Amino acid sequence: GRQHCRISDQENNGKNSTASSNDFSDPVYKEIAITNGYINRMTRDELRSKLAEFKLETRGVKDVLKKRLKNYYKKQKLMQKEPINGDSCYDYICVVDFEATCEEGNPPDFIHEIIEFPIVLLNTHTLEIEDTFQQYVKPEINPKLSNFCISLTGITQDIVDKADTFPQVLQNVVEWMRQRELGTKYSYSMLTDGSWDMSKFLNIQCRISRIKYPSFAKKWINIRKSYGNFYKVPRNQTKLTIMLEKLGMNYDGRPHSGLDDSKNIARIAIRMLQDGCELRVNERMHAGQLMTVSSSAPLEGAPAPQMPRYRN
Repeated sequence: GRQHCRISDQENNGKNSTASSNDFSDPVYKEIAITNGYINRMTRDELRSKLAEFKLETRGVKDVLKKRLKNYYKKQKLMQKEPINGDSCYDYICVVDFEATCEEGNPPDFIHEIIEFPIVLLNTHTLEIEDTFQQYVKPEINPKLSNFCISLTGITQDIVDKADTFPQVLQNVVEWMRQRELGTKYSYSMLTDGSWDMSKFLNIQCRISRIKYPSFAKKWINIRKSYGNFYKVPRNQTKLTIMLEKLGMNYDGRPHSGLDDSKNIARIAIRMLQDGCELRVNERMHAGQLMTVSSSAPLEGAPAPQMPRYRN
């Protein structure tokens, strides 16, 4: 299972290679480059036929199919050359997609509060969703949800009225993650659809709740960036529904349900791992600011979850 996470997201086209320049004297890399040239000239039907031959997924747009086939050949060739060491892959990925209070048009001064905290636990070895967590959160600044928010998220006033406040829900999250031995027995990373969940929603919520930003959420995988870089598509083609569509999948569930969104994001992550993408941390929070993490940075899992202290 681990080898799913080891293939780099760069193509062997002579310019963007995972190999150093002198590796191109190596016949294996020459063979990969030649194979990539053949694949580039194949029609969509030819690509699907070849993928089917290898019992690989045949859904997706032509560029996705090409990437899938190239990575399959590359993995096979490199495994023949030397066994792939899978020690640098996270054991689990925690997919998070918050829902927050909102109003139609969202006035600039509107303060968003988290009202749903879902987690989908993705096992990178089995490539299956192993577990889920979901709790609703009672907002404090704007306790009454707008009709727009209720309609968008499907979260009713009655649901949030009965819910715990954010610090208690976060404590439950920490306990849930601890029980699954994340950061102790198993390495893991958080994953989100874009930057906002951590850099905006969680950041604002922690200030509202007067607690420090949790250490386990300070670094994460922004799947939009990973998808765009891996499949070589512009950022405007990385919305959730578009990513699913390009991979040949339909949205499953209710859009803007945090748990359903998280499950669909996890499905995209699974397909990317199957296609040979190395999903790794690419964003972080530092001193309250959003920052990019270089792909050359050492691969580190998130720390064991702890409940953050209250602010002074």
